[in-house]
Amino acid sequence: MIDKKDLQLYFIMGSNNTAANPVHVLQDAINGGITVFQFREKGISAKTGAEKFDLGIQLRSVCRENNIPFIVNDDTDLAVAFKADGIHIGQKDESIKDIKKRIPKHLCAGVSVSTVEEAILAEKQGADYIGVGPIFKTKTKEDALTPIGMHGLGTIIEKVTIPIVAIGGINNKNARQIIQAGADGIAVISAISKVQNSEIAAGELKKATNL
Repeated sequence: MIDKKDLQLYFIMGSNNTAANPVHVLQDAINGGITVFQFREKGISAKTGAEKFDLGIQLRSVCRENNIPFIVNDDTDLAVAFKADGIHIGQKDESIKDIKKRIPKHLCAGVSVSTVEEAILAEKQGADYIGVGPIFKTKTKEDALTPIGMHGLGTIIEKVTIPIVAIGGINNKNARQIIQAGADGIAVISAISKVQNSEIAAGELKKATNL
């Protein structure tokens, strides 16, 4: 089961989120201070089948070697096959209640939410943490919703007791205010995966979240 402190700097990446070798980017991000990693291989140019599996195995190995929790996005069967540390789903996926019946008890389960109602339901159904957002405007996700802003984040923080990770348009300039607002961590993609030096970027974000 994932610990709240592991959610401080949550890095999400797939092969289509970086022009560099994803394995090298992940290692650099770990060197910089990320605390958890989510394998999210989705989108038009994403790998599928055996290529997706092979990449996932490589990234999982890097996480294992560095004692970083490894989360799989959406694919419950893949999470079980990888012996991952957790699964993360969106609102259009299978319910967290049903997924909990299919995964080993030690696997954590996170849910993406953007409203108070979704957050309350996720907690009620057994989510171990929620990813709240998008907080700010983002171009990383093709299907990104309208930003809920700091007010929306604050409203959700007041209504649930499980850990909260904020996502969407977060960088080292606005990360601190999110933690100060009460979130347990921040989740980023391009702020680490699409920069020239992922290690430095991760280090700056880690510093910003250390209150």
